[in-house]
Amino acid sequence: MTPSPKSSSQSSIEQLEERMASLEEKLLRVSNIYRYEALQNFLKAGQWLEADKETVKLILAVAGEAEIENLRPNEIEHIDCSELQVIDRLWLNYSDSRFGFSVQVKVYQELGGSVQTTVEQNNQLIEQWGDRLGWRESGNWIKCSDLDYSEDAATGGLPGLWWNSPYGSKMTNYFLARLLSCNI
Repeated sequence: MTPSPKSSSQSSIEQLEERMASLEEKLLRVSNIYRYEALQNFLKAGQWLEADKETVKLILAVAGEAEIENLRPNEIEHIDCSELQVIDRLWLNYSDSRFGFSVQVKVYQELGGSVQTTVEQNNQLIEQWGDRLGWRESGNWIKCSDLDYSEDAATGGLPGLWWNSPYGSKMTNYFLARLLSCNI
């Protein structure tokens, strides 16, 4: 028996309503969509350094802190995943999937990184990861001012400023754990 046209159109309306409700829910998770406008504009213009600085500002705003020095590693687990996902999607979109947190996480996982290695604070793995992202030279971490802010930067090399925390690799491990738990 074939469905009547009325029930078919009713089903389509119900599906559309479900999709709209899902989209509304996703939009509600982002507390202020305009918060990301500057980041989007910098990325769209290929202004990678400015986008990197804006990324730090956004994460601090989401975490409720004014300065990176005030953000402690254990506070990272409270950063809303949907906010991190928005930042990541913007970086991915405007870099043709070369830059973003998810690219950095993928590199970390390719090297054997996991939630367990973040708990273990595996610094050797963090150093290998830094090498792959172009953040280290001759076995040493390079200054943030010396990061490559061109389209030729290593895949996953941006954003990079956020990772320069006064808490060093401890913050790196906590943030990687958060990204992994957010499925970024």
